[in-house]
Amino acid sequence: MINHIDVSSMLRKSVCELYSNLVTRPTGAAVRCEIEQELDRIGDRALTVIDFSHVGLLDFSCADEIVAKLLLQYVSTDAPRREVYFVFRGISESHMEAIEAVLERHKLALVTQHADGGTRLLGIIGLEERRAWEIISQLGAGAVADVAEATGLSRDAAERMLDTLWRRRLLIRYDDGYVAVGSATTRSEPQRLDA
Repeated sequence: MINHIDVSSMLRKSVCELYSNLVTRPTGAAVRCEIEQELDRIGDRALTVIDFSHVGLLDFSCADEIVAKLLLQYVSTDAPRREVYFVFRGISESHMEAIEAVLERHKLALVTQHADGGTRLLGIIGLEERRAWEIISQLGAGAVADVAEATGLSRDAAERMLDTLWRRRLLIRYDDGYVAVGSATTRSEPQRLDA
């Protein structure tokens, strides 16, 4: 199931009913705690839309508290907390500088969805990894062999790259292959996430 978390409603719930700006580290920490509580209710494997559409200002400290610290809990080269995938929606140009700065500082990447439904990667990601994500995204779903063929990589190298993208929570892994987070397949077939 796809879950939707409106960041502005988390802000109103945790800080102030009439406030739509995310400034100061304590404000960001309070919002992240509300989001974490919501995530605790949805299970161990889920796709969640984090929606910034109704957020006015977003400063660097709040971007760090909400975006970076949230991602760091679920992205790991070892054993992440749970298998939670994020699509960030409603990121405006005014939010972009702060979000890109924290992604760079923590060497993170995320999937953002535009108003037209198109998705793209933001943050720190290698060219081959980006190409593999785009291939899987265009295919809707793909296997190691698809990426190896399209990139010219060996099967083992393609498998390692896809595993890295899965650990970074940019791809969802299934028994038969991978789906790009935010692709049309994950938007139209959320029930597969529980499979």
